[in-house]
Amino acid sequence: MIKNRYIVLLCMLGISLLSVAQNKKFSNTKHYIEYRVDSVLSNMTLEEKVGQMAQFTVDVIGKGGDLFTSDEPFSLNHAMLDTVLGKYKVGSILNTANNRARTTEVWEQTIKTIQQRAIKETGIPVVYGIDAIHGVTYTAGATFFPQEIGMAATFNRDLVTKGAEITAYETRASNIPWNFSPTMDVGRDARWSRIWESFGEDTYVNAEMGTAVVRGYQGDNHNAVGANNVAACLKHYIGYGTPVSGKDRTPAIISVNDLREKFFEPFRAAIMDGNALSIMVNSGMINGVSTHADYRLLTEWLKKDLNYDGVVVTDWADVQNLLSRDHIVHNYKDAVRVSINAGIDMVMEPYNIQFMPTLVDLVKSGEVSQERVDDAVRRVLRMKFRLGLFDKPYWSRHDYPNFGSAQHEAVAKAAADESITLLKNDNNILPIKKGAKILVAGPNANSMRTLIGGWSYSWQGEKTEEFAAQYNTIYEALSNKFGADNVKLEEGVTYNMVGQYYEENDPTIDKAVSAASDVDYIVLALGENSYCETPGNLEELSLSDNQIALALALQKTGKPVILVLNEGRPRLIRKIEPGA
Repeated sequence: MIKNRYIVLLCMLGISLLSVAQNKKFSNTKHYIEYRVDSVLSNMTLEEKVGQMAQFTVDVIGKGGDLFTSDEPFSLNHAMLDTVLGKYKVGSILNTANNRARTTEVWEQTIKTIQQRAIKETGIPVVYGIDAIHGVTYTAGATFFPQEIGMAATFNRDLVTKGAEITAYETRASNIPWNFSPTMDVGRDARWSRIWESFGEDTYVNAEMGTAVVRGYQGDNHNAVGANNVAACLKHYIGYGTPVSGKDRTPAIISVNDLREKFFEPFRAAIMDGNALSIMVNSGMINGVSTHADYRLLTEWLKKDLNYDGVVVTDWADVQNLLSRDHIVHNYKDAVRVSINAGIDMVMEPYNIQFMPTLVDLVKSGEVSQERVDDAVRRVLRMKFRLGLFDKPYWSRHDYPNFGSAQHEAVAKAAADESITLLKNDNNILPIKKGAKILVAGPNANSMRTLIGGWSYSWQGEKTEEFAAQYNTIYEALSNKFGADNVKLEEGVTYNMVGQYYEENDPTIDKAVSAASDVDYIVLALGENSYCETPGNLEELSLSDNQIALALALQKTGKPVILVLNEGRPRLIRKIEPGA
């Protein structure tokens, strides 16, 4: 009966929309979209509306032993599709399976199946979201750009926009229309583990670069996002990058003036000037108030003051965190009530299917109003119409022949060139003369993982070597340029690649010192291994004792030391800077 109702509804809707399209009063795309949104919304049940407000990770619907992991090779679990899309009418899926990059073919097959099932159930397409923050993180063969902190260092708006256009194109080639990017956090604490994901500490730079990214992602018309574009998602609203402890997802204390003038401004600019279609909320607390429960920030400042009509989505499991971490509610039902009433439109659960019946009960009891739910669903449907998903919910990867192309790679190379910052060049040591003998040392000398960082083929970047073997490390690039006979490698310090990001193996500094005996220059690549979010927390900003000892020992050889810092945040180098 439900399916038949939707077949009739879609047929009638198609006829009515055809006639409406010929009516001059709907010649404005925005008005036409609002009409379509209202038409769909008016025929939805409460359960269907609540489903549109839910987002689950793809492992939930993958074949596997539990909700958290999937079997390989990845395939969808049709029984779980029955539950997630059939029973609960969920409106959004995110992420990759097993924290692993997939081919465009796998993405196309997976999302096509999801969309076909969603359309069959409700006539409403799913909107699939992904973190493609410096290129398409979870697609094998995609073009990768410098991380946002590197793109900020270019101070080149046009290049940043071009990079975003390429990322949007390659995200669409993966059948994904929604990108959880750009990161707009004003990073005021160097200890924070997501500094490298941001455009840095300056409000103006964040506003300009963030807006440039949004324009590249979404194109010129946010009401009719093109086939080569995606919806942007500004994150993490607001004040996320200045935690008191310096640790991820922990509280911040920010004056109201600073919050409004310095931290709010980049989001305001990207909304008013870039027309960003969605926003993700700060996982922490500001001045003792959980951001996911803050009506003032979510509804008053954002939706009312800016007249914002886009989607406000939670970060990963942050409704549950109101209970389990912040302890501001008595139970999960209260957490859902508080967050939805504060202004959350979509909940990234990402595993707990109890969200849907919980919210249904809250609406029936009057604790969450029908008007609040309708407003949230209207925003979700609006974004789906703006993305053209009702007209074309999936597409062919073959429509994107420039995916991973040399043309795209050239733009990424230009961005990388402009992102590099020369800090010091005493006695004009650089550029290195042709024919010079070079020792390349340090834990970052011969690693693609350290070179491109987190959100690269996996969350923490630990799978990079598997996917990026065809690219050059610092050592390999120098060998190619100066000749293998002129360049040798002896790291002296290496990372434990199966441990925590900061763990290092027993050093072999003496070997590096010995290898320096017959060279003209030492290129010393120090810094950090890849990390992301909470696993990247630290206690001390100085480089590790092993790296400092290596640098000091190599400096004592008397050979010129060219220090290359490859790191996600500024680390202290005062002990070794004078000799580099």
